[in-house]
Amino acid sequence: DAAFYAAFGNVEPAGKRTLLALDVSGSMAYGEIAGVPGLTPRDASAAMALVTAATEPSYEVVGFMHELAPLAISPRQRLDDAIRTVSNLPFGATDCAQPMRYALEQRREIDTFVVYTDSETWAGNKHLDVVLDEYRKKKNRNVKVVIAAMTANRSTVGDPQDLAILQTLGFDASLPSVIAAFVGRATGVEE
Repeated sequence: DAAFYAAFGNVEPAGKRTLLALDVSGSMAYGEIAGVPGLTPRDASAAMALVTAATEPSYEVVGFMHELAPLAISPRQRLDDAIRTVSNLPFGATDCAQPMRYALEQRREIDTFVVYTDSETWAGNKHLDVVLDEYRKKKNRNVKVVIAAMTANRSTVGDPQDLAILQTLGFDASLPSVIAAFVGRATGVEE
C-alpha cells in the first residue's frame, strides 16, 4: 500500500468539487486494462478512487450500473479493501448517465464528473450527453467530465465535440495528473 500511494505522490489536486463515478457493472470484472496486463477495470477504478480520495479536498465516490449508490472509499483504506468495496455489489446493466442524474436529483454542486468505465453501456432511457446538458442548464454550465475508458472498444461514451469532456483510454501513473490538468484549464465557456 505504501508503494501504491508513493507512485501517485506527485499528483496535484485540482481543487474542484468532484463526483467520482465507478462503473460497478459485471463486465468491469473481466478483461484487462489497456496498458496494464493482468489488471481488471474494476481493480483499476478502485485504485483511482483511492488516489482521488487522497488528493482532492472535495470529492464523493459513487458506484453505478443501471442504478447508483454511494461507495465508502476513503484515503485511509488499503487497496485490497477498496477493491472489495466495489466487488461485493449486486451487478447489473451499465447506464453512464447515472452520475449526472444523481447529481441533479440530489442537487449536488459538482465541478467535475470523473467516470471510470469499460464503456460497455447500453442501459438507461437518456444518454449521458442529454443528462449532462440538463445538469449544465440547471446547476453548473461549466462542469467538466472525464470519461476514463478502462478497456479498448469501439464505444464512445461522451460527445467527442464537447471541449469540456476529456476521454482517455487505459491506465498508468500519469492519469491522475492528466485529469487534474484538464480539470484546471479553462474551456472557453464564459461564466
